[in-house]
Amino acid sequence: MTRPIQIQTRRYRSSEWFYGRDELGFQNRSALRSIGVDVDRYQGRPVIGIANSWSELNNCNITLRDVAEAVKRGVLAAGALPLEFPTISLGEEFTKPSAMLYRNLMAMDVEEMLRSNPIDAVVLLSNCDKTGPAQLMGAASANLPAIQVNAGPRAPFEWRGEQIGSGTDLWKYWDQFRTGQISEEQWRELEHCMSCSQGACNVMGTASTMSAMAEALGMMLPGTSTIDATDPDRLIAAEAAGRRIVALAETNLRPSDIMTPAAFDNAVRVLLAIGGSTNAILHLIAIAGRLGYTLPLARFDELGSTTPCLANLKPSGVHLVRQFHLSGGVPALMQTIEHHLDTTCLTITSQTVAANLANANVTDPDVIRPLTNPVLGAGALAVLTGNLAPLGAVIKVSAASPNLLVHEGPALVFSDYEDMLARIESPDLEVAADTVLVLQNCGPRGVPGMPEWGAIPIPAKLQRQGVTDMVRLSDARMSGTSYGTVVLHVCPEAAAGGLLALVQTGDRIKLDVPNRRLDLLVAPEVLATRQPKPRPRTHLRGYPRLYTDHVLQADEGCDFDFLRPRTEEELVFVPPIVGRS
Repeated sequence: MTRPIQIQTRRYRSSEWFYGRDELGFQNRSALRSIGVDVDRYQGRPVIGIANSWSELNNCNITLRDVAEAVKRGVLAAGALPLEFPTISLGEEFTKPSAMLYRNLMAMDVEEMLRSNPIDAVVLLSNCDKTGPAQLMGAASANLPAIQVNAGPRAPFEWRGEQIGSGTDLWKYWDQFRTGQISEEQWRELEHCMSCSQGACNVMGTASTMSAMAEALGMMLPGTSTIDATDPDRLIAAEAAGRRIVALAETNLRPSDIMTPAAFDNAVRVLLAIGGSTNAILHLIAIAGRLGYTLPLARFDELGSTTPCLANLKPSGVHLVRQFHLSGGVPALMQTIEHHLDTTCLTITSQTVAANLANANVTDPDVIRPLTNPVLGAGALAVLTGNLAPLGAVIKVSAASPNLLVHEGPALVFSDYEDMLARIESPDLEVAADTVLVLQNCGPRGVPGMPEWGAIPIPAKLQRQGVTDMVRLSDARMSGTSYGTVVLHVCPEAAAGGLLALVQTGDRIKLDVPNRRLDLLVAPEVLATRQPKPRPRTHLRGYPRLYTDHVLQADEGCDFDFLRPRTEEELVFVPPIVGRS
């Protein structure tokens, strides 16, 4: 028998849709019944959105269908109504020229779905590099209670007795293949085991880094970011998140309560301690910006000066994420550097960082090193300034060659990515081991989208001579799975009038990481005679045009200028007025 609807105090936002004006409540309750929901059962209970970035165009996120079902079990067990909805899904392999181009679009997608629908709290299902930060950006802007659940890294596979680290080992074996060190047959064998399982890259690339950042920020259940995608514990963790989000909806604990300036400092410390991806710098700045916080590049360097790199993980070390998880994962690492953290920060457990770390411990000191035996004493990431990068550039010191951290050499300039591809393998390329490879016009506006083109290949002619690393610099990014002495995010970019646009082949460039400098050694009067080559606008319409017109530079996280609140009024989340459809 159908029970009469009781109009109650509107404790939850969704009540405005279902128990507000009678004719609209009637219409919306009827819509729920049409999808098989017993509306009466959930009266007075929260509606939990499940933002699912599952897609067959994104192999990293392919297990999220199962994760979503586990989340629903948890939500239902806690007496709330789960409603799953799709969002854009950004896969690194297929999305060209770069998934980064569409990160802001996905963030808008998440924010507007939360704003415009009867959702009281949300579980964000992510995995691949840009899906995690995009969701946190959107959730920060909407500021409804939220938890993030990732799908996890893929299980490791072996090739000829060696565990394969997705991405990192691809770059290593690609260099061997292009220089004739491994055969076509061996290369084909590798194809069958490089992406051997479902899930994200199993090294400390951007996907694993950003999942660790969500956990360090307090937006993911402790100890869950590193569970393998195919481990049954992954679904158990998802169900627990489903139960937990209902509690957050009941108490209205929101992202702005959790992702505070102190929490961002904690995340930066963890980023440095895991030897994480340089991409995390852009993403953390963008997420903080959505909450009205300025997270300057200098803060990464300041915290880096006292934070050791302890995670012995590829590409900075030798192990994979599975070993990191079995050794205690993010909680164990945070417990090791606890004296550097603000442990009073609140998390989605409704407890402090200190409470979450109470039972954490390291089980393998070779994977998570003690403070007395770090992978790198301090400064896994460094921020450079100088005349080439007055607004900053970054380098992953933990993955660079120590002998190249202070280097001066002549530039070999590639005007764009196509120019680099056309010339890099030429036996006639005028290049030597001390040359500085320079790539222009690959920044946020230049492509657009700031692709992961910064790890310029070592020219084949030098590889055959035994050269395995060179100083390389650009306004692009590089994959978190990459390694080498690579200077990235040179800001301002060439396409925005940065000095990088004026560099010419033969100019001398000096890199001085200890003194945090990157300088073009050309007299100002010579530079005054140079003009950058005009470049035609490649996108005249559509989203790429919007991106080019409104993207901020790397030092502000490459968010859109109109999405980053600049006043207190812009920070306030205002639910929509529910009107007649």
